Amino acid sequence: MIVFSDMDGTLLTSDKQMSDATWAMLDELARRGIEFVPCTGRPLSGVFEPILAHPAVHYAVCANGASVWQLDGDAPACASRATCILSHPLDRDLAHRIHRISADHDVTFDIFADGQCFLPRALYERLDEFCGGDPHIAASLRRTRTPIDIDADAQIDKVETLERIAMYWHDPADRDAIAAALSTLPGIEITRSYSMNIEVMGEGATKGTALTWLCEHLGEPLADAWAFGDNINDIPMLQAAGHGMAMLNAEPEDREAADAVTEYDNDHDGVARTIMAALA
Repeated sequence: MIVFSDMDGTLLTSDKQMSDATWAMLDELARRGIEFVPCTGRPLSGVFEPILAHPAVHYAVCANGASVWQLDGDAPACASRATCILSHPLDRDLAHRIHRISADHDVTFDIFADGQCFLPRALYERLDEFCGGDPHIAASLRRTRTPIDIDADAQIDKVETLERIAMYWHDPADRDAIAAALSTLPGIEITRSYSMNIEVMGEGATKGTALTWLCEHLGEPLADAWAFGDNINDIPMLQAAGHGMAMLNAEPEDREAADAVTEYDNDHDGVARTIMAALA
């Protein structure tokens, strides 16, 4: 058995917390020697340090599968000491083209690279405008992003490994125009993790391909893999895992793609209750 879980809207409550029941689940997985893998759209630096430090956690799938990280054995909570063991980078030229597309619209431009997320400061200071009025999402975005004072194109050229781009919008017309323009670009994967964003990775970078690779790397049968998710970016991993579980609060598309739906939502320990029942 190996467990993969999305974070926002899945493992975490709506106010971005870990419940006591979820910590107890992780403790039981560690006691039984079962791997728990955060499988998230966040950068590695955006995964809560106590999760990385937990003895059930040795790997993390980040940036929607663009990178798989092996945590440092001596300092697992230190993202800067983790080793990237799989990478599906986004081509820099494509990233520049995506930036040119975004420049005609009032959207953010998040640059995920090297286990971090960078955002031009002027947009960082406006994050509240792009979060649908949810203060918990706004706080999470601020916490997981580093404001930069150089142009986005310069940052794209500066980083070592470009993982993905995200754009948050508040006008559906901007969303539709950007989606139409992106549909003409080759070599990319397009998804979303919130209703108000668009996320772009390099071709082949999905949570499903990362889950499949890590299971093979660890010698874990896909049939024994459990995966939990709630949003569009989770669909590939729900389809890849032997036990693809859509959260009770999941998007309709996730429910259709999953093997089953949890009995409880993310605010009522849906992941923890399901896993503990499976272990009983």
